[in-house]
Amino acid sequence: MNQYSPSGTAFTAPAKKQLGQHFLADRHYIDSIVRAVNPKPGDRLVEIGPGQGAITLPLLRQHPELTVIEFDRDLIAPLTAAAAPLGALTIIQSDVLRVDFTALAQAEGGSGQIRLVGNLPYNISSPILFHALDHAAVVRDMHFMLQKEVVDRMAAGPGSKVFGRLSVMLQAYCEVTSLFVVPPGAFRPPPKVDSAVVRLVPRDPSTVGIHDARRFAEVVKAAFGQRRKTLRNALNNVVSAEQFAAAGVRPDARAEQLEVAEFVALANAS
Repeated sequence: MNQYSPSGTAFTAPAKKQLGQHFLADRHYIDSIVRAVNPKPGDRLVEIGPGQGAITLPLLRQHPELTVIEFDRDLIAPLTAAAAPLGALTIIQSDVLRVDFTALAQAEGGSGQIRLVGNLPYNISSPILFHALDHAAVVRDMHFMLQKEVVDRMAAGPGSKVFGRLSVMLQAYCEVTSLFVVPPGAFRPPPKVDSAVVRLVPRDPSTVGIHDARRFAEVVKAAFGQRRKTLRNALNNVVSAEQFAAAGVRPDARAEQLEVAEFVALANAS
């Protein structure tokens, strides 16, 4: 059963293992996330997975309007009650992967740009990231908390053991900055791994330089699909010798050795 706290404060609710719920409870890390977001007047804030309102309510105290996307129906009523004295909370009860961020940004009264915030469920964090990328044109920035291992991969550079498909796909479209680590004890119930907060700022479309997004995704996926192989072998049916030459990329290199710009060049050489 949900336990209601006084209006304007976070409430408690049982975590549902099947939904990957781990609720942030440590005030120090909550405050650190709110400071990182640093909401300003006129911002259109959208929080993914508000849970017990640990981040939602402090954000509402600083910013009087907030939209949240919550899948768990059992959290809607207590969240509504807790937020009532603080500001205007709009709750979208939905799977976030079904939410059209572009339509949300362009809805009546919208500025055309949204800022995404969220403690993302570990089990679907990557699909949410790619869903957000699909709407990068209307996203000003993103502040997400994820499993630390995932954030390490997101921010990794060439030559790193964890530099991979996720690193290239995100860094091609966004500036990725790992901000700080959040230990298991900051959550209820505590997860078995460390978490981390990351900031993603979509690049100006004119600077991304990717001619065909699908082709780029195909090349990156194939390159890391067999990462022990040279690019010549991993991309045997995807990139020709002539295209390697046109892109100025060595076919005897391995995927983790390439800069993001080299993947862009390979895809554009098609």
